Amino acid sequence: MDRFSTAQLPVGWKTVFEEFFENAQGKALLQFLSERVAAGAVVYPPDPYRAFRLIEPSDVRVVILGQDPYHGPGQAMGLAFSVPRELKKLPPSLKNIFKEIALEFNAPVQTEGDLSVWARQGVLLINSSLTVEQGKPLAHAGLGWEELTDRLMLRVLEEKNPTVFMLWGAWAQKKACLIKEHKASEVLILQANHPSPLSARRPPVPFIGCGHFKKANDWLEKHGEKPVSWSQRPVQPQLF
Repeated sequence: MDRFSTAQLPVGWKTVFEEFFENAQGKALLQFLSERVAAGAVVYPPDPYRAFRLIEPSDVRVVILGQDPYHGPGQAMGLAFSVPRELKKLPPSLKNIFKEIALEFNAPVQTEGDLSVWARQGVLLINSSLTVEQGKPLAHAGLGWEELTDRLMLRVLEEKNPTVFMLWGAWAQKKACLIKEHKASEVLILQANHPSPLSARRPPVPFIGCGHFKKANDWLEKHGEKPVSWSQRPVQPQLF
């Protein structure tokens, strides 16, 4: 199957994708991608729409925003920050995400990087750009993906469900105004530095210690929603 085909997308997302790819910007993006692949460029991930295949707009309870996919071999899998289970060396940002979760929930630091389990609980893991080229971070930024992913975020806001938005880093935090202007229901916007080692422990709001995952769960429960099981291996109570 053509990796850029919208044929197997859930109906809730499909219209947004199709409307975008029918306009001039969307057509130009698809043409660019086709030409890059034909020229031999290695484009990641193999399934750019995976995040949208795992969850319907009506089921989204948390949105985590990334900038663009991992650009190393065997890493990007179509979910922001996530890597395939078989990948043993986790990217530094994902390691810090797992460290923060371990701190918040008194849990072991996770070692498996596939975040599909989050997606199946209503967490939309979305990058601003849905593709990248091997060894070239941000290679496909500014070519139209950002317009599409903004539209997809607006589609989430249309559902009128209580939704948490985790905005990590300056780029993601630019989306706060879009969220506030178009929200149709209650939203919680959580902001902190990016989990990258370059910024995770620095001011103004260090990622390590931000408490976002517990804050999200507390807020969801307050609004009648189930909490997300962020830690895949909770600590067992000690017996004395």
